[in-house]
Amino acid sequence: MNKDDLVILGIDPGSVVTGYGVVKGSHDKAVLIDYGTIKVSYKKPLSLRLEEIYSGIIDVISRIKPDQLAIEEAFYSKNAKSALVMGQVRGVALLAGAQAKIPIAEYSPREVKSSIVGTGAASKTQVQYMVKNILQLKNLPEPEDASDALAIALCHLNKLVSKKRIKEMVRKTDP
Repeated sequence: MNKDDLVILGIDPGSVVTGYGVVKGSHDKAVLIDYGTIKVSYKKPLSLRLEEIYSGIIDVISRIKPDQLAIEEAFYSKNAKSALVMGQVRGVALLAGAQAKIPIAEYSPREVKSSIVGTGAASKTQVQYMVKNILQLKNLPEPEDASDALAIALCHLNKLVSKKRIKEMVRKTDP
């Protein structure tokens, strides 16, 4: 690792289980810093679940002090109520990042899968397997919510590295 390494917090928003994953890296390697879930009771009113998720994300941000945050974009669901609730969970995660003055990036599920596995149609198991390999872990990261959050963080790291390489290539070709 070097001084250019970034610490990236990935968030996989869920109204009962929100996954988080933190990686550190640059152009040559990514390493695991932390991962886990913020679990709330589905029996609680949504407002209290949102408060707990927000507090959990703030706790992770305070403890880890990430340089950037990456979150899964809202996806369109056949169930409008589920999509609205997911939007509210994303909202508290975005608020936590914004209040901490952390740059935020958003990625679609297909974009994350494509970045990690090579295809946007990858299964959750394939994503878990590739996250394990990329981070050189002994075991699959579990639960899936945390593994997905790590994939989101790795996707963002990949995008940042690609942009940096393109800029360097352009600089080398400019007269």
